[in-house]
Amino acid sequence: MRTDDAAFRCNCRTLEPYPLVCGPYRVPFLLNLPRAAGSDRVSGELYAVSARGLARLDELEGTARGHYERLPIRVDPIDVEAYFAERSYAAEMWERCGKRGYWVYGEKEARGYVSRKDRPQNLSFLEQIQLFVSSSSSSSPDDGEL
Repeated sequence: MRTDDAAFRCNCRTLEPYPLVCGPYRVPFLLNLPRAAGSDRVSGELYAVSARGLARLDELEGTARGHYERLPIRVDPIDVEAYFAERSYAAEMWERCGKRGYWVYGEKEARGYVSRKDRPQNLSFLEQIQLFVSSSSSSSPDDGEL
């Protein structure tokens, strides 16, 4: 994305609690399950994004492929949009993660993140998610592994 496509505005926090979890390869997923037991108000960064930048973000986040969906969310003090895990797997992801989430995706939570180029190329992102949610939760929900 070009630097004139996005500008940092502020740090913010959701008004309602939402689950924020790490899925396969420590990829973060904000789940559209407001007020789910065990969730928290989530902190993050707010950016103003151009139309061109937003189109590029939608492509990156796979909105047309069922990876994430961009939806309205209220942060103090305004209405904005955020990328949520696609609803078809959000509840399964929350279950797989032991109904435990984070309030921020920071350095500690991202430890172990695997970049796209280093993930198995023979599986689609949705296949990786399906493997993750169907795998035994006997391993720690914090491991982020398949």
